[in-house]
This record gives sequence, C-alpha cells and structure tokens, in this order.
Amino acid sequence: MNHKIVGKDIDFPENLGFIIETPGFLLNYSGYKNLKYLASIREKIDSNEIKESMSLVGLDSADKKHVGKYSMGMRQRLGIAQAIMEKPDILVLDEPMNALDKNGVEEMRRLFLKMKSEGKLILLTSHNREDIEILCDEVIIVKTLKYYVMKFMKWKKVYLTN
Repeated sequence: MNHKIVGKDIDFPENLGFIIETPGFLLNYSGYKNLKYLASIREKIDSNEIKESMSLVGLDSADKKHVGKYSMGMRQRLGIAQAIMEKPDILVLDEPMNALDKNGVEEMRRLFLKMKSEGKLILLTSHNREDIEILCDEVIIVKTLKYYVMKFMKWKKVYLTN
C-alpha cells in the first residue's frame, strides 16, 4: 500500500472502505446523520461527498426517516454509501447485494463496475454466481479449509493456479 507493508509499516490501510455482513447504524438517526457522524471521525470529507455517496446508491440525503424505519435493502444501500463515501482505493464488500431487490442489485453492479473501471480494487464475498461472474476478475473459493485460486475469462472456462 503506497510502498508500505500492512502489518509491518502500517497496521491498517488508510484508504479502505468496507461493509461486513449486516451494516450497523444508529437507529434513531437519519441515514444522512449516520454518515455525517461517521465522516466526522476522520474529517476527510464534507456534506457534499456524503450526499453524493447516498445518491450513488439510490438514497435521498434529505430524507428525515430514521434508519430504524428503513427496509433491509435501504440499510444495505446505506452501508454501501458508508463504504464508498471517502472514495477509497480498496473496497471490501461482504455480501453487498443482501436484501436488495432486482433493481437494487443491477444498480449496485453498475456502481461497482464503474468503480472497478476507475481503478478501484474490490474484494467481494458472495454466494451468488451471477454477481461473481459479472463483477470478478479473479475468484478464490474457500471450501473445507482449502483455498483454490481461479482466474477466468468466462465462467465455463476456469483455470486453477498453484
């Protein structure tokens, strides 16, 4: 990471966004207020970038609805907005399509493909073969504690590497 070794020179990559399993938020605050609170920790972005990230995932930053009233899909979108709001170079996404409807899945795929085309590194976990097929250049399958690294051009053409 910028000529620094994680675990030796730095403990944690500075420019990393992530969503792990179910996103957790303050239920009595709006989505915008939650992201504003999280952004205040590092003071790296302003309200415009928060609003932009919400818009990118299909949420309205002016919506005053508390997160506790959000559907699971809206919470997932908010989690993705949180992961991308500081414009990280590396994204770690654990089952990012959970609870999204068909349109939401298509929107997030387009967003991730756009980010990928901009040079972002996206580490994705998914049980959905179609997500993997569309979004991934390399696949690691974890099965009974053995790791298989696969590179593929098409799903039907899979290459195992040592």
